[in-house]
Amino acid sequence: MNIDRFRVRSGDRSAITRHSASYTSGLRDKEAAARQLQEGVAHLEQRLELLHAQAEHALLLVFQGMDASGKDGAIKHVMSGVNPIFTEVHAFKAPSSDELAHDYLWRAARALPARGTIGIFDRSYYEDVIVVRVHPEILASQHLPRACRGPKIWKERYEDIRGFERHLVRNGTTIRKFFFHVSRQEQQRRLVERFDDPEKNWKFSARDVRERQHWNAYMNAYREAIVATSSEFAPWYIVPADHKWFARLVVAEVINQTLDKMALKTPRLTPTEKRNLMAVRRQLMA
Repeated sequence: MNIDRFRVRSGDRSAITRHSASYTSGLRDKEAAARQLQEGVAHLEQRLELLHAQAEHALLLVFQGMDASGKDGAIKHVMSGVNPIFTEVHAFKAPSSDELAHDYLWRAARALPARGTIGIFDRSYYEDVIVVRVHPEILASQHLPRACRGPKIWKERYEDIRGFERHLVRNGTTIRKFFFHVSRQEQQRRLVERFDDPEKNWKFSARDVRERQHWNAYMNAYREAIVATSSEFAPWYIVPADHKWFARLVVAEVINQTLDKMALKTPRLTPTEKRNLMAVRRQLMA
């Protein structure tokens, strides 16, 4: 799959609308897609073993999207065959009082992946330039000085995020960011399904319905944030998400191609380490 078509170039304001939310790149066979995903997961498992063994790189995956866009399902299916010691998932909800007492990047910095692992952010620090932009009254709860709440706050936060991500990349953390582009109609269908299916009632939230009233504001906030923060070192990918099976394929392919480019190898022992290893082996056999 040519995943480059989903990558957002810096300043590209048309990236979100380039492909429709129902785009599948000509693929129609869901069973074939499931087999392809299974192969991708198997390849991912191999790559992650090398990532963990080498312990030089970390991989941070950021998932953003509207409610019911399929982020959780993609994380579950793509990482289904992966050894859990290689990954750590953080779901960022409304910040706690302790988190509100710090800057908005603080809680994300505390959850960053260690070398040799993958960190998955289900929502992230981007909530503070998306949800907070749609609902600016939230700024009042962040206890910011008045001087920090001026008209340039969003531009300044974009600059902060780019600097934060550049720092991570310069210190060995590779970043890939996914926006799950679901249509308003498909989101409605999924929310209604949660309401009608007793097995999915627990997923239903009245807040999700209320937030639909701000759909256009959210799309504008996502567009501005993605355009301002997609870079060569920390790119965004727009994932067509009306078909869950296709969205999962795209995510798996991006992760695998990213890991392949790292040229991961099994660590080689130095001559001294080899001699020590053989000495331990002789001791074991004795």
